[in-house]
Amino acid sequence: MSQRQVLQVFEQYQKARTQFVQMVAELATRPQNIETLQNAGVMSLLRTLLLDVVPTIQQTAALALGRLANYNDDLAEAVVKCDILPQLVYSLAEQNRFYKKAAAFVLRAVGKHSPQLAQAIVDCGALDTLVICLEDFDPGVKEAAASALRYIARHNAELSQAVVDAGAVPLLVLCIQEPEIALKRIAASALSDIAKHSPELAQTVVDAGAVAHLAQMLLNPDAKLKHQILSALSQVSKHSVDLAEMVVEAEIFPVVLTCLKDKDEYVKKNASTLIREIAKHTPELSQLVVNAGGVAAVIDCIGSCKGNTRLPGIMMLGYVAAHSENLAMAVIISKGVPQLSVCLSEEPEDHIKAAAAWALGQIGRHTPEHARAVAVTNTLPVLLSLYMSTESSEDLQVKSKKAIKSILQKCTYLPALEPFLYDAPPNILKHVVGQFSKVLPHDSKARRLFVTSGGLKKVQEIKAEPGSLLQEYINSINNCYPEEIVRYYSPGYSDTLLQRVDSYQPLNN
Repeated sequence: MSQRQVLQVFEQYQKARTQFVQMVAELATRPQNIETLQNAGVMSLLRTLLLDVVPTIQQTAALALGRLANYNDDLAEAVVKCDILPQLVYSLAEQNRFYKKAAAFVLRAVGKHSPQLAQAIVDCGALDTLVICLEDFDPGVKEAAASALRYIARHNAELSQAVVDAGAVPLLVLCIQEPEIALKRIAASALSDIAKHSPELAQTVVDAGAVAHLAQMLLNPDAKLKHQILSALSQVSKHSVDLAEMVVEAEIFPVVLTCLKDKDEYVKKNASTLIREIAKHTPELSQLVVNAGGVAAVIDCIGSCKGNTRLPGIMMLGYVAAHSENLAMAVIISKGVPQLSVCLSEEPEDHIKAAAAWALGQIGRHTPEHARAVAVTNTLPVLLSLYMSTESSEDLQVKSKKAIKSILQKCTYLPALEPFLYDAPPNILKHVVGQFSKVLPHDSKARRLFVTSGGLKKVQEIKAEPGSLLQEYINSINNCYPEEIVRYYSPGYSDTLLQRVDSYQPLNN
């Protein structure tokens, strides 16, 4: 065989290998091919090609492995069992930028599925190499490495701590300052996934100077970047008062309020979430939000969207109102109650209705004035129907019941209470009658109206246990009227009168 023929054989072999990995990489993009590829033993073949002398074959083999591992956890598990990870980690430090991106993609695809698979990546020493890749000259390599680190960190605090211990956080903070939008996005989301697990991990992100840089980028026009930034700031803020204050001190107000008007639903939702996480901690932080115009802006945002996008804003109003009478009144003045009532009535999802019920309860529980502000929107009958409906979730029933009780215990606006005399179950009825027993002794107009509207008659029809709290309330109401009036409206009184008519002997003239 001549030298030329030998070279031709090698060329054909290389061409065949190249065609093979390219075809597998292409087939791996379509779900219907995955099982066939797996059954054909493609993993072990690709592992061999990771060691190929031709760089493009190595890269394409890694790409194919990444696509397979990305598909499901069984295939990701197969990558681990085939002992492919050590080879990838070794090559990450040695190969060119194209291979580095492909190898980092495989690590991300494996690590995303479960904490166990992410731990396998940590155990094979990948973190140190991925962190080195964050300093690469190529933005694409940085992006691929940051993405892999993010998918490892997001599972739990232990894996997130491993990413921190490898020195990733300061380099991720540098990445968010790079000009490439895609790199900024993935670095911000990685910081978010690190910060979410514990106050200590969030503090690590703060100590690396991330918050100031993230806050400065809130005006960036890129919607995906904004929602990642808002998520990261939320994950820092949620843990403690100190961390929330650090975020506020980065001067996110009033800039964050502009995000509530964004066209992108994720930006709106994450902006509401950030404000919620700040406001929930203390009355002082809630007051700061109010002073910045945050309550009114969130109410407008709730009115401009639907579904789960509304949820953090609804909860934010509840947290603000829960802190104090004055803060609850700020929600009322900003017309938060009608908006929450709309959510309670029109949202189809029970968990959103439950959040609205809870928020309304936090607003109405403070004073008669607060309770009246809720009652006049005709919210109480809606809450009652949700509480009594067998189709409502258990959580919605519980939150509706708590809201009704907390509002009723303060409500002195009798027109809103009276329908409850006819519709409420005994455990709610007790609170309604209790409120009438508090108001009627001091209000002569209300006493007269209570008779003419049929309220007094209805009270006489209530069957209460002798000596019970309900009976005491009924007695208090009855004591507001002359005895003959009470008798007149008592059940059976008309029969008694008719008996007297029957037994009455007219006087003979």
